[in-house]
Amino acid sequence: MDGAGISREELQLAARNHGMPLEALRYDVTPVGLHYLLIHYDIPALGRDWRLELGGRVERPASLTLEDLRGRRSVTARVTMECAGNGRAGLEPHITSQPWVLEAVGTGEWTGVPLGDLLDEAGLLEDAVELVFEGVDRGMEGGDEEHQYARSLTLEQARADGVLLAYELNGEPLPPQHGYPLRLIVPGWYGMTSVKWLRSITAVSEPFAGYQQAQAYRWRTDEDDPGTPVTRMAPRSLMVPPGIPDFMSRDRRVRRGEAVQLEGRAWSGWAPIASVAVSTDGGGTWQDARLDPPGGPFAWRRWTLDWTPQREGRTELCSRAVDEAGNRQPDAPLWNVGGYGNNAVQRVAVDVIG
Repeated sequence: MDGAGISREELQLAARNHGMPLEALRYDVTPVGLHYLLIHYDIPALGRDWRLELGGRVERPASLTLEDLRGRRSVTARVTMECAGNGRAGLEPHITSQPWVLEAVGTGEWTGVPLGDLLDEAGLLEDAVELVFEGVDRGMEGGDEEHQYARSLTLEQARADGVLLAYELNGEPLPPQHGYPLRLIVPGWYGMTSVKWLRSITAVSEPFAGYQQAQAYRWRTDEDDPGTPVTRMAPRSLMVPPGIPDFMSRDRRVRRGEAVQLEGRAWSGWAPIASVAVSTDGGGTWQDARLDPPGGPFAWRRWTLDWTPQREGRTELCSRAVDEAGNRQPDAPLWNVGGYGNNAVQRVAVDVIG
């Protein structure tokens, strides 16, 4: 396999997962069928006998049905979710895994029970330090060891604003591929944190050391580096590719002298978006885009810029986001072993014709 190709195994992964076509950035809320999906193992078939077990270092353990959860106070939040591997295909040397280009993102309206409410009901014991969220899905990764997909949060992270146990997406019950009947939603964090098909929440007195927490999803510069955890989404702006696409290359075509409204979305898991700059000459010069009002504290933000191309020939369109904490997109990607967090500036090739 050369550096630009993908293996049969990667093609198999790409066929069972799917990204959001970038033209769907036009939607404030991504339609369910367009929202990105990454499914680590198999989609489980769960029925009415499903229950959520809440236990461990709590005063009052509980076994909850979906009806129990629906009977509690509910909240609906618009949340942008991105896969930590989004942009992996743009890294060299090649990293063998789900070969995302730029489409692993979406914004849904999630409805469910605030996690903090259930923790208050259960009563955490003084020695509890983390909560372990375990899904029904089971598989092998990083060797032959079988494990349930599971991740943990500290108590502070679990009680943060917007953290939900969601049973609806865009006003409808969760579809199977999105975690029916219940999934965790952690705004601002990469998608691997929002565990699907939840079967248990366990308060523990020591940090969780399961595979998906302690070995996967870590920033590592080489195979011997123990790394640091991947957590919040890095700032990113993506553009709706303008004009007419070529079928294979996805390069675009626009006409000289015809006005085009460039548009896209920007987000960051660290702070609200402060500005988006756009270049129509491959990064040689930049203009500030107009920002729409925020769509909510956890959702992407729309931007627009008017452009009338004046010269025929090929050019490159770019957009670059900065958040209120001062984090900005880099021009070039930062390679790492897992291919995580590649938020380098998007580049859209455009041919201007007469």
